[in-house]
Amino acid sequence: MADASNDPLIQAEGLRKSFGSFEAVRGIDVQVRAGESFGFLGPNGAGKSSTMRMIAAVSPISGGTLRILGMDPAIDGPSIRARIGVCPQEDTLDTELNVRDNLYIYGRYFGLPRAEVSKRCDELLEFVQLTDKAKAKVEMLSGGMKRRLTIARSLINRPDILLLDEPTTGLDPQARHVVWDRLFRLKQQGVTLVLTTHYMDEAEQLCDRLVVMDQGVIVAEGAPHELIRSYSTREVAELRFGIGENEHVAPKVEDLADRVEVLPDRLLLYVDNGEEAIAKVHERGLDPIMSLVRRSTLEDVFLRLTGRTLVD
Repeated sequence: MADASNDPLIQAEGLRKSFGSFEAVRGIDVQVRAGESFGFLGPNGAGKSSTMRMIAAVSPISGGTLRILGMDPAIDGPSIRARIGVCPQEDTLDTELNVRDNLYIYGRYFGLPRAEVSKRCDELLEFVQLTDKAKAKVEMLSGGMKRRLTIARSLINRPDILLLDEPTTGLDPQARHVVWDRLFRLKQQGVTLVLTTHYMDEAEQLCDRLVVMDQGVIVAEGAPHELIRSYSTREVAELRFGIGENEHVAPKVEDLADRVEVLPDRLLLYVDNGEEAIAKVHERGLDPIMSLVRRSTLEDVFLRLTGRTLVD
């Protein structure tokens, strides 16, 4: 069980990770409290995966301090790993075994008695809605089913902390929502979730708090709604003019918004009242081919903080 004290389950101060002369994580401070869902967001190369591996006690820190469940991963690695669950981005299921045996054999790695592992297998198969697939070979499962089985396997030791690396990458919308539902239920049961994701809607759905990382540092931290309030506006008005016209129109409407962003196919006006802004655009004799109003999202925040340039 998780520690009864109010101390954070994960506490990092000045945490660093270097690979030779390259510093992937450059002095970050992170606290994760018991029972919360905490997210790491950032473009490729931001340092998310390096941070997660240090938290998982499988990669030594290069500087700063890190405590997991009150323990030092440099000294207490095995004890930490016994109390966390890890759901990797890539499924690492044993295709030679059936669904239930994937759970059973993994559970035995933790030294659990056979009867206890068997009981947990049945409970977890029911939890991830795979009871009717217990005897099926893994290779016969859909992508969503494999993801749910991987999550079930990461729960076999009843972890205090569950680490999830891109939990729904590659899944169709229906499968994503099923996984979200299972993760939400885990949170309700008191499991502390720590996840990385590229899906901003996923972060908004699942995370109580999150940090946005870029180039090894934290550039923003807070609850999703707090970040939207701090770094964006209540609404965004999207205007589409003819090809090549957006750049010419932008100066004519920039005073109507807190910020105007020019994209190849549209203009984004960051405003508090989108309908009012669009009405004023028409009053100026400008006639967009298409216009819409939407609420600001975490994606707007993410792109403002990290940019739209693709990072490989």
